[in-house]
Amino acid sequence: QYGYWAVLAGVFVTSFYSFRLLYLTFHGKERFREAAHDGHHGDAHHDAHGDDHGHGHHGPVEPHESPWVVTVPLILLAIPSIFIGYFTVGPMLGGDFFRGAIEVLPQHDAMLAWAEEFKGPVAFALHGMTMPAFWLAFGGFALATFIYLFKPSVADRAAKLFALPIRILENKYGFDDLWIKGFAGGGIKLGKFSWKKADAGLIDGLLVNGSATLVDRVAGIVRQLQTGRLYNYAFAMILGLIVLLAVLVKVVGA
Repeated sequence: QYGYWAVLAGVFVTSFYSFRLLYLTFHGKERFREAAHDGHHGDAHHDAHGDDHGHGHHGPVEPHESPWVVTVPLILLAIPSIFIGYFTVGPMLGGDFFRGAIEVLPQHDAMLAWAEEFKGPVAFALHGMTMPAFWLAFGGFALATFIYLFKPSVADRAAKLFALPIRILENKYGFDDLWIKGFAGGGIKLGKFSWKKADAGLIDGLLVNGSATLVDRVAGIVRQLQTGRLYNYAFAMILGLIVLLAVLVKVVGA
């Protein structure tokens, strides 16, 4: 039963915040004017003194209705959407409209009982008005209408009365802070440590750049021996032969 009551509560909450959003956006005092005025008053006032056209041509862009190329198609789509369910609810839910597209096993066909009880779209709609979900949705609509259209002060008093729960909900129970500052922050620090120590220090500093530095230093030493003078090469050959003979004498003598 918990799932059933949770879904019913969700119906009320969804209806309430949907109409709250509608009323706050399209009804009541225009809040965008206050935000624009507070954000640009200083600059606009300064420009108005320096330029006669400061307020006339540099104000904020105001919301406006969509052009007819957008509004007319929406109206034409909305009109049939009101009535299409009346003509298609039977074939779509109880008929073979989706045959070949959705396969339902006979032992799991939950719509058979519904199809036996279906008496037409009008009776179906009237029956829906007797169900708790309809009245909970209507209750959410009525409460949002009363508070945000007729008594906005109720919302202000409720915000003060339930300040702590509202803050907890707005902060999402602290999970965002825990994730960002904890897991994500720790991951960022670990990534920076790996980048500085492992990548820049070990891989680039020791293996890549270190091997290049070692080759460069060895080449510098060998370069000192490659002078291009013939007597230096003859001296190196004689020295090598002396070392080779000394090794042979030592080995044979042993």
